[in-house]
Amino acid sequence: MNAPAATELPVVVIGAGPAGLAAAAHLIDRGIEPLVLEAGPTAGAAVREWAHVRLFSTWGEVIDPAAEKLLAPAGWTRPDPAAYPAGRDWVDLYLQPLAAVLGDRVRTGARVTGVSCTGRDRIVDADREARPFLVHIAHAGGGEERLFARAVIDASGTWATPSPAGGSGLPALGEKAAADRITYRVPDLKDPAVRARYTGRRTAVIGSGASAFTALAHLADLAKSDDGAGTKGVWILRRGISGSTFGGGEADQLPARGALGLAAKAAVDDGHADAVTGFRTEAIERAHDGRLILVGEDDRRLDPVDEVIVLTGFRPDLSFLEELRLGLDERLQAPVALAPLIDPNQHSCGTVPPHGRRELSHPEQGVYLVGMKSYGRAPTFLAMTGYEQVRSVAAAIAGDLDAADRVELTLPETGVCGGAGLFDAPDAAEGDSGGCCAPAPQLVQLGVPAAAEVAAAEEAQAGGCCGS
Repeated sequence: MNAPAATELPVVVIGAGPAGLAAAAHLIDRGIEPLVLEAGPTAGAAVREWAHVRLFSTWGEVIDPAAEKLLAPAGWTRPDPAAYPAGRDWVDLYLQPLAAVLGDRVRTGARVTGVSCTGRDRIVDADREARPFLVHIAHAGGGEERLFARAVIDASGTWATPSPAGGSGLPALGEKAAADRITYRVPDLKDPAVRARYTGRRTAVIGSGASAFTALAHLADLAKSDDGAGTKGVWILRRGISGSTFGGGEADQLPARGALGLAAKAAVDDGHADAVTGFRTEAIERAHDGRLILVGEDDRRLDPVDEVIVLTGFRPDLSFLEELRLGLDERLQAPVALAPLIDPNQHSCGTVPPHGRRELSHPEQGVYLVGMKSYGRAPTFLAMTGYEQVRSVAAAIAGDLDAADRVELTLPETGVCGGAGLFDAPDAAEGDSGGCCAPAPQLVQLGVPAAAEVAAAEEAQAGGCCGS
């Protein structure tokens, strides 16, 4: 079967989430036909899996302008831009209506299993740039198909590939065997069956980001409820305690994001959770009663817990892109030009410069990783970042490089300074006089530092301490 000319082909967009649907809208705005392939049964399938979680961005920050332009003629009503949607609101009031407007351009139950250059594996140089892309699809009902594309935008995200509990990036010994008591998602404690699983139980929460903050806050709310007696959280941190441990608080330019950290702080301060610092999980063992014992790389053994919530981030699935020539950073698995801008080993104060097609390009021309997947293993991605990315990429595919290179976004700061390797360093804790080197890891109850103390600690970290 001969491939048609590239100019006659659609741009294949992988994933019908926020970034993927926005990419389709921007392509249409440029007069280019998109074809969105979604592995799940509906648009926004991944978001539906965390439908109960409230976003820390407002409606005004999670609606793409080109998408709104498509929705307006269909009689769509824009939600209050100052309100905060939950995941289900985002899907029901925005993503699903947008997919409906896109119509047949969105195909669900279509999992991309491979992408290549037509007639060329990744080894062959000859005539490569003149050939369209070949996309292999597995359908939910069985059967396979292949399609041709003029360009490929991978917006498939990272939701399906959470990172493990193990502190070395590999699953902890015994982690898979303990799967019946481990979840890698923020549990929906409004669901009666899920609530019963955690009520009156001792639960370990492994992680230090917004998801961990959310889980700790939800467990604290359960502990304070009429039926929640005996509910206790154990917060497992691979690093020590510092001024930025709980996020930017009131200094965060996204107030709801800052509030998440303050809620986690309150959970610890009020005694609903203990914090175990400098603990890198090496093994998960079964106690005689079926509960789980976390064992650290330093041979510490924690008291048994009933449940474990692992919220250590996500990583990209690159398996179906292995025949393409991607330029990825060896640490973050993000595009090499983007990686230095988002690297948590070096990144400072939560600022990410606006970026687009230049930072997202690969040696394989016409391929772009966008949205959360573009960040590889780096955290703190914002929807508005993805919208700016796809605006730039769509302009580049259309040949309008001036628009593609133009900056049209200023991102809000987190109010958190990090870097100098501190994000995962066990000894990154507040000192008594502006330093941040801590004593040996221990179980701690945390006080709430004054705002000035937090700011001072953050300033010290930005300068790089603890041997950086």
